[in-house]
Amino acid sequence: MENVVTKQRIPLLTPYKMGRFNLSHRVVLAPLTRQRSYGNVPQPHAVLYYAQRTTPGGLLITEATGVSDTAQGYQDTPGIWTKEHVEAWKPIVDAIHAKGGIIFCQIWHVGRVSNRGFQPNGQAPISCTDKPLMPQIRSNGIDEAMFTPPRRLSTEEIPTIVNHFRLAARNAMEAGFDGVEIHGANGYLIDQFMKDTVNDRTDEYGGSLQNRCKFALDIVEAVANEIGPDRVGIRLSPFADYMESGDTNPQALALHMAESLNKYGILYCHVIEARMKTMGEITECPHTLTPMRKAFSGTFIAAGGFKREDGNAAVEKGRTDLVAYGRLFLANPDLPKRFEVDAELNKYDRPTFYTSDPVVGYTDYPFLG
Repeated sequence: MENVVTKQRIPLLTPYKMGRFNLSHRVVLAPLTRQRSYGNVPQPHAVLYYAQRTTPGGLLITEATGVSDTAQGYQDTPGIWTKEHVEAWKPIVDAIHAKGGIIFCQIWHVGRVSNRGFQPNGQAPISCTDKPLMPQIRSNGIDEAMFTPPRRLSTEEIPTIVNHFRLAARNAMEAGFDGVEIHGANGYLIDQFMKDTVNDRTDEYGGSLQNRCKFALDIVEAVANEIGPDRVGIRLSPFADYMESGDTNPQALALHMAESLNKYGILYCHVIEARMKTMGEITECPHTLTPMRKAFSGTFIAAGGFKREDGNAAVEKGRTDLVAYGRLFLANPDLPKRFEVDAELNKYDRPTFYTSDPVVGYTDYPFLG
C-alpha cells in the first residue's frame, strides 16, 4: 500500500489519459538519434534498447526516422520508406507492445542538414532555401560536419515531400506503431520552412508567418487524414536556433502553430523548452511555453533539460501534461522506477551517444539492483 501512496505524491508518476491511450505515468522517452541502424535499417539490438526503456502504460518516441531517400543527413539513422524498413521495425514495436508500452515513430526530413554523400546520386540536399549551412563541429568535439549547399524546392515539388510524410505515416501503421510524431523541430526541413531567418521564399510557402507555417500544416493535414488525427503528434522548437534556424519572433510562431494545430484535432504537441536555445545547453530565457500550452487543446509534452524536480513541478503546476526525457532516459533504462524511489541516476556517457557499437553506451547502462 505504501508504494501507491508514494506514487500519488509524485506528479510525474500519476496516470494520464492521452486520447485513446491510458498512460500509467508521465515520463516519456524522448526521440534520440543513436546512429546504430546500419544502412538505414533498424537492427535487432534496437529491440533490446527500446524494450529496456518500456514500462506498462509508458509512452516512447523513436529516434528520428527518415521519410524518403532524400531525408537523411547522418550515418546509420533509420528509415521507414521501404518494405525492408517496415519489416525491420516490426519486432521492435512488438517487443514494446509485449511489455504494455505505447510507441510513436518520429518521422523526419533533415532538409539542408545533409551533404551529397547522404543523398541519392550525390545530388544536393533539398530545402526551402538555397542558403548553405556553416560547417559544424560534430558532437564528438573533433570531426567537422560539412554541408552541401541545398537546392531550393520549387513550389510544384512541395506536394511530393508532403506525400512522403503521408506514406511514412502509413508505413508506420503497417509496422504496428501506435502513432507518429512529425519532426518539426531542431532546424530540420519543416523547421527551415517555419523560421524567418532561413525561409526566404516568395511563393505561398514563404513571407508571412502563415505562409511559412503552410508546409508544416500541409504535412499535419496529410498525415492526420491518412492515419487519423488521434494518432498524430508533432515536435516543435519555435524558440530554438538549432542549425542556424532561429526566428525573429518566436512567441508569434509558437502561438500561431498551437492555434493552427487545433483545427486538425491532433493528439499532442511536443515542444522544446525556450531555455534550450542550442542542443543540450540550458540558458536564461524570458520566454515560457505557457501561452502555447494554453492555446493548444490536445496533450502537451514539454522537453529540454528536465530533471526529476522540475519535471514534477511542471506537471504539478499544469505547465505540461507529460515530460520527455532524453539523456537521463538514455542512461537510466528504468528512469520511471528511479524517479519513484528517488534513486541516484547513472551518469550518461556523451562520447557513446552516436557511436555504432550495438551494446556499449546503448544497452549496457545498469538497472537498479
